[in-house]
Amino acid sequence: MERRKMPRIKRATQFAPFDALKGMQDALRLAEYSHDRVEKGDVSEEVAEEISSTLNNLEKNSIVKLKYFEDGHHFDYEGKIKFDIETQKIEFGKKKILLDNVLELRMNDEEKKQKTTD
Repeated sequence: MERRKMPRIKRATQFAPFDALKGMQDALRLAEYSHDRVEKGDVSEEVAEEISSTLNNLEKNSIVKLKYFEDGHHFDYEGKIKFDIETQKIEFGKKKILLDNVLELRMNDEEKKQKTTD
């Protein structure tokens, strides 16, 4: 009786990476994310004025640098934003954050240079 060869694809699967503790990597990432949480902190009057000024001078397609607080972490974003006055939210991409969670907001340096030369 002759032994049949295993198909090549089935042979390859037996050497595929194996996660012995299924879900352990996700659990470790979640634990690390939770452990690194920080307090929001307060925004100084100067920074609040700078945020307000930047929002007032915001033009369509302006690029800004934004630092915001969400879920116990600080995040940075650089790009175009929309500000909704009624809801007091800043939108970028699919994300919407409350104005109260903005820690810093500045015009991009190149945007500033263009405004001063105009």
